[in-house]
Amino acid sequence: MNASAAPRRCLIAGCGDLGLRAGRKLAAAGWQVDGLRRSATALPPPLALLRADLTDAASLRALGDTRYDAVVFTPTPDQRDADAYRAIYLDGLVNLLGALVHRPERVVFVGSTAVYGDADGNWQDEASLPAPAAWNGELLLEAERALLDSGVARPSVLRLAGLYGPGREALLRRARARQPCRSAPPHWTCRIHIDDAAGAIAHLLQLAQPESHYIGIDDEPAYDCAVLAFIAEALGLDPGAYRLAAAAPLAHASGKRLSNRRLRDSGYDFAYPSFRQGYGALCAGSMA
Repeated sequence: MNASAAPRRCLIAGCGDLGLRAGRKLAAAGWQVDGLRRSATALPPPLALLRADLTDAASLRALGDTRYDAVVFTPTPDQRDADAYRAIYLDGLVNLLGALVHRPERVVFVGSTAVYGDADGNWQDEASLPAPAAWNGELLLEAERALLDSGVARPSVLRLAGLYGPGREALLRRARARQPCRSAPPHWTCRIHIDDAAGAIAHLLQLAQPESHYIGIDDEPAYDCAVLAFIAEALGLDPGAYRLAAAAPLAHASGKRLSNRRLRDSGYDFAYPSFRQGYGALCAGSMA
């Protein structure tokens, strides 16, 4: 798609850390970006703050009759329980779409790989049948369906795995504390650097004919122990506590091993194609 023909005004609904990063990328590409958030904290230029609450339909009157070419829906619940998830992801989405006088042609819904079940280490992709193991995945899947049934011309769901990056350093803390990994059975994990998550959002809005679903992870699902072993070594610690488990056989492995082939084939080029590049940079930064 020619950049000059791309939509030029975008609303980021739920403009937290990820939304800010995506907004900056879109603004750099020539978009006018409004960031919707409950907080009165100003957004960095050129992003414009729109203060409203997705769970409060009346507050969304602040949208007026503004015409948005695209919406990125990436809210964060107040707390981790079913009521909060339903209020923000499902009711919030319905409230937002109902408040927009002009229905946007494109919506990117930022969801989660929690909609997939544990496949004993077997590969899964967008064609795999969702099988949420918990209430959060079930509610996110319900919200996805609400978007796809909403009448938006070109909706896309980006199912993100665990985010990491600056300010998201839980595994570095685990490695420093020598916390154990799951070795029996070994446990598959998927992740994506927050800069690549933001880049994927901006990328999807540039596609002429986006698919309805994309998995947002890097190129290399890996055992929990393998990632911790790499981090420990990068931090100058003895990785031996994790190394033996990292070599455990695939048979009966737990967790998810997901493919990003559709996102790759769409033309997205990862800044951090595996945990080695992402955590390598994060560990180096933490020791500077």
